[in-house]
Amino acid sequence: MLDLLIIGSGGTGLSAALEAATAGADVAVACKSLPTQAQTCMAQGGINAALGNVEPDSPEEHIADTLRSAHGLADEAMVRTLCESAPETIEWLDRLLVPFSRIDPTETPHSPLLTSHSLQTIAQRRLGGASHPRACYAQDFTGLKILQSLYDRCLEAGVTFYPEHTLVDLISADGRVEGAHFWHFAEGEIHSIRAGATLLATGGFGDLYHGHSTNAYGASGDGIAAALRAGAALSDMEYVQFHPTAMAGSALLISEGARGAGAILVDNEGRRFTDELGPRDQVARAIFEKIDAGEKVFLDLRPIPRRTLEELMPQELRLARLHAHIDPFEEPIPIQPAVHYSMGGIDVDRRLAARGIEGLWAAGECSDAHVHGANRLGGNSLLEIIAFGRLAARNALATPKIAPGTRQSPDPASRIETIFAREGKFNPYHKRKILGKRLYHDLGIIREERGMRSALEYIDELRAKLAQTALRDRARRFNRALVEYLEYENSLLLAEAVAQAALWRRESRGAHWRSDYPQEREEYARPSKTVMKNGEVETC
Repeated sequence: MLDLLIIGSGGTGLSAALEAATAGADVAVACKSLPTQAQTCMAQGGINAALGNVEPDSPEEHIADTLRSAHGLADEAMVRTLCESAPETIEWLDRLLVPFSRIDPTETPHSPLLTSHSLQTIAQRRLGGASHPRACYAQDFTGLKILQSLYDRCLEAGVTFYPEHTLVDLISADGRVEGAHFWHFAEGEIHSIRAGATLLATGGFGDLYHGHSTNAYGASGDGIAAALRAGAALSDMEYVQFHPTAMAGSALLISEGARGAGAILVDNEGRRFTDELGPRDQVARAIFEKIDAGEKVFLDLRPIPRRTLEELMPQELRLARLHAHIDPFEEPIPIQPAVHYSMGGIDVDRRLAARGIEGLWAAGECSDAHVHGANRLGGNSLLEIIAFGRLAARNALATPKIAPGTRQSPDPASRIETIFAREGKFNPYHKRKILGKRLYHDLGIIREERGMRSALEYIDELRAKLAQTALRDRARRFNRALVEYLEYENSLLLAEAVAQAALWRRESRGAHWRSDYPQEREEYARPSKTVMKNGEVETC
């Protein structure tokens, strides 16, 4: 039996694995695809830390910015833990040879927080909602560079990897998690892995909004859904963040770092209409209202010097040319908001242990550690996955293990056999596409009760039709259709949780904006809670 099983190989999973391996633990990482294909590699803008390399800054100001953006829904103690750990987190990544962009050391104001000369030369830029430039970056490949560096160090540390293992369910017994059941894509069979502690690092659920998200296909919240089925509680599921600047049509991200470097938002007439570096919820709503009124909105990179653009944003320049067929040096890029981040997830305590069940930890986007609240600051997500991935691993390994349970969870093989045996008439790919459109329209940037209830009815209808939704591919080995069907089931379960939580929160707060309840209300200044009882989702 492993000391620690980590499910997910993004920044959270790899940080936790390296921390555990360095401590001498027997640790393994299971992941749905390959270790370096995680969502982390798509993070462009940067990772926050109050280093003060560009102008004076402090962890206290970082904390204040984070709490302000959270609109009263964050746990100040957890925010303090996150922000105060940020300089040490960057120092740790620097030692792992993450190739951060650098500035001329002669132009760097000395920060009393920094003892390392190497840290004093890390470049920083300002992202939305931040009072100072504090996002450390590696051109516009920040997440990718961090992920690659972590993976290299994990290989050196001897971490075991189980790639192409799709999470089917957690192994649970008597209110305790003891590992997980996976579908091994290459072998076409169930692979069960037991562990004294299990850490979910499976990412968010942005692909619920299929076709309207900056997330990769497969970001279906598998770990969150499995935790809910096993008895864990979820919180703040209504809080879905829309990034203001995705390319119209493709939903490919143009990083907030572009606006931090001087890019502007303009309407049809070339006029600026909002503060480009305001909190993401405010900027996204301003853009949405323009588009909803029949106008187009553009991100204009031309105020940024050409040399700066080529040096700092080579990836985004290439994506604009490839997918929008636009030369950003000559004309602005048409943009629209797209789903980018799940602020809600598995409800965890200050140790990052899941509430409602023993033996389970969660960190990163799949968890709700109550540091983002109603609106996440750009740059805080990469910080959270590294800092809290390491913290979760330490806490999981330090927690005394209890004896295995006796009442086992349902046999995962029977669930898979039932799916293979179905003779259905519904196409899950078609339904998933329609679901994405419905959620974007009815549970999007601006919401109201009638639309949300209509969306919930449609979700219930799709869940009722699951028994009549079959696989066209019945092969066992390398069956991509089975993996995507399991993702579809998870998406429907979490879509119901999102809709219920959004209906429960009868107010507007941060990224949850209701036209029928446009004000914040004191009675809702707390997280929503979602649980599963007798097979039914309940939110309060």
